[in-house]
Amino acid sequence: MDAKHVIVISYDAFSEENWERAKTLPNMAKLIKAGAYSTKLRSVYPTLTYTVHTTIVTGVYPDKHGIFHNNPLQPFIREKEQEWFWYREAIKVPTIYDAVQQKKMSTAGLLWPVSGKSAIKYNLPEVHALPKENLGLKVLKSGNPIFGIGLELKYGRYRKGIRQPFLDDFTTLCAVDTIKRKKPNLLLLHLIELDDTKHRLGTDSREIETTLIRMDQRLGKIRRAIEEAGMQEDTVVLIVGDHGQFNVNYKVHLNNMLQEQGLITTEKGEMKWRAYLQSTGGAAYLHVKEGDKEAEKIAINTLQAAMEKEQYGIERIFSRQELDSLHVERSINTMIEAKVGYSFEDTLEERILLDLRADNIKYATHGYSPDKENYRCVFIASGPCIKNDYPLGDMEMVDIAPTIGRVLGVEMKNCDGRVLEEIFV
Repeated sequence: MDAKHVIVISYDAFSEENWERAKTLPNMAKLIKAGAYSTKLRSVYPTLTYTVHTTIVTGVYPDKHGIFHNNPLQPFIREKEQEWFWYREAIKVPTIYDAVQQKKMSTAGLLWPVSGKSAIKYNLPEVHALPKENLGLKVLKSGNPIFGIGLELKYGRYRKGIRQPFLDDFTTLCAVDTIKRKKPNLLLLHLIELDDTKHRLGTDSREIETTLIRMDQRLGKIRRAIEEAGMQEDTVVLIVGDHGQFNVNYKVHLNNMLQEQGLITTEKGEMKWRAYLQSTGGAAYLHVKEGDKEAEKIAINTLQAAMEKEQYGIERIFSRQELDSLHVERSINTMIEAKVGYSFEDTLEERILLDLRADNIKYATHGYSPDKENYRCVFIASGPCIKNDYPLGDMEMVDIAPTIGRVLGVEMKNCDGRVLEEIFV
């Protein structure tokens, strides 16, 4: 064991484009000076939050852990009404928090994706309320109710639903409280404001600066909590960006094309499908009803024809062989990748192509291939057993779980990643 405590801060959408500014902020600068860092952390495909966070805690790619999207496939249901992969039972492999618990060490999770009903001891998981559901009740049922009620009574007044910056402020207060009172061996923390700001206003909006400063202040509160808890000499802090984002000029509703080809139909008022594109934002899975080779052929021909037309923004069509090398969910035979400036949407609309600039709409998204240019993530490991001001080169998202295990003296078996041995003193 190199340290008794690891605090993992998922800094959602923290990517290489934010590095130059973020590294000048006081708390980030202190963590970098006392640690190792990389701006070339390669994410997984597709670069969706739940898919990536599951890789972070398992050390394996999506084709093994099973969380291929934020949402299970639910054709024709609008996103706000869809179930998500909220619960630990959906993950097909062991997690780092399971391994830590088995070593009789304590774990905590604050808004960590896909951790509902998990073995995390102090757990306030990330779940969303569907229509007619009570969010507070759902969170408590999915986590540790006594722990969750305690945090809600103390800090609930600082939160305003899921609005930012209030949500991340609330989560940070919960993290500070948990560090001081519980001193967990492993704390998993998910902060979302940067991702939200990019989605709403674009990657180059003025508000990004304000968001980065607020995030640095949150890091300062967490650093002070570690000191006040007397944990400074025994704690490694990891900051992990899960994906980047790109600005979007055009949204493309590709299922309209499948509908035109008769692969999506309406029968007695009910929508039916033989082939369906499930968007990830910057890419889309082609789902085909099992055994329907004719539908698959029609769908692929339709997509190939669309790729010849610039306005639909299809950069590549990946075959299963190519998806193997990208470690994509094995049940998918075909996937399409969007060009930068385009995103794909599931919904059937009047227009296939929506020009956001014409409507003066700012928007950015992710879900693209992790190999696109200027799309790598940021990683920082800081603590007493870590080399100081040490630049790392390329690394993979699957390297994080085994590296956490190394710090805590817990072996993560059958990982696709490696321990980042070079960062240790």
